[in-house]
Amino acid sequence: MKILLAEDTRDLNRVLTVALEHAGFDVDSAFDGEEALTYLEKNGYDLLILDIMMPKKNGIEVLKAVRSYDNMTPVLLLTAKAEVDDRVAGLDAGADDYLPKPFAMKELMARVRALTRRKTVYLEKTLRYGDFSLDMERFELTCENSVHLSVKEFELLQVLVRNAGHRVDTDFLMAHIWNGMDNATPEMVWLYISYLRGKLDAVASSITISGEKNGSYMLEEA
Repeated sequence: MKILLAEDTRDLNRVLTVALEHAGFDVDSAFDGEEALTYLEKNGYDLLILDIMMPKKNGIEVLKAVRSYDNMTPVLLLTAKAEVDDRVAGLDAGADDYLPKPFAMKELMARVRALTRRKTVYLEKTLRYGDFSLDMERFELTCENSVHLSVKEFELLQVLVRNAGHRVDTDFLMAHIWNGMDNATPEMVWLYISYLRGKLDAVASSITISGEKNGSYMLEEA
């Protein structure tokens, strides 16, 4: 799984990155809020770890920007402040959990495992975006009319919806939908993107998938 870590204290950032990578996570490290948002514009993530007190944009501002795009990626906030107001502000902005500093590495890893596991097992009956809905049990895409999706089409559209407002690159899609299979190629991703574009047209949705072959993709209003 892929994690974005945004922590401006470089020594702590380095220690956390090494610990997360040792636990098997793929980690992108940012040192301020603006850099974190730049990463989010290019990649999809399974978890965001955001320090509240960062330069340029703080963790709450980054969190609000993420949630404004209906992006429901789990977010863990780190804060040097333990006051109730800070916890409430973070939770009200859409954080899934918070961890006051200083903290034990064992506790951080437990929170990370819980949040990534929650994302894996949580499944709504219906996922909605723009003018279409996606039936999570029947793999049915509906707007003005309905069409059935294949398993890979369904998984691809689900990833794009959950990363709404941010571009998701080909490597991320290959790793998450094809699980790093040897026969997974950028051409295969492009083929399924083409299939999905056709399905969105078939149900007369105003939502399109932007992006070019071997690049990154994002849902957009036509």
